Amino acid sequence: MGTVTPMAVRAPQRFTADEFFALPGELEFTELIDGELVVDSPSVRHQDIVGYLYVELMLFSRTHPDARRPGLEVDTRIDDDSVYRPDVWWCTPAHFPAMDTNRHPGPPDLVIEVRSPTTGRYDTGRKKDGYEAIGVPELWLVDPQRERVLVYRRSTSAAPAFDVELDLREGDTLTSPLLPSLELDVTAIFDR
Repeated sequence: MGTVTPMAVRAPQRFTADEFFALPGELEFTELIDGELVVDSPSVRHQDIVGYLYVELMLFSRTHPDARRPGLEVDTRIDDDSVYRPDVWWCTPAHFPAMDTNRHPGPPDLVIEVRSPTTGRYDTGRKKDGYEAIGVPELWLVDPQRERVLVYRRSTSAAPAFDVELDLREGDTLTSPLLPSLELDVTAIFDR
């Protein structure tokens, strides 16, 4: 019987938000969560749901040009150790980033995260808490596996935290006070 030789295990490298931004090239599908790089390659269904929500919000913005428009995956600094990249986001004119930037100067008004099996555990914990801490008014966590949308929002702009929580499922309609007259059929979100 041979002896077992211990293997050296290297601890993951930790980064600050500034170090993350200084990394060369574009870090596709990469976020910084509590100092660690988290990489996730989205499935086709994930991409279809993101695309559907983006298109619906873009169509809404065409009929409501004063409400501004949505965007896809722009870095959002949460704190010194975390940079998230929302799947879809919406900003009012007051918060819309410059067209030539790849970072939000402040929090988006609406963040949409489509959960994936590898990173979904962050969405309802660390990421939800981070978005809440920087003042995001509304967060949609879209769960393709359970086919439900968890909505977290502030009842007023002065609310210090998310104080409205909704759990929407098949047959429900997703609306937002940020987007008056927008109505999304939850069943249609997952019908991909």
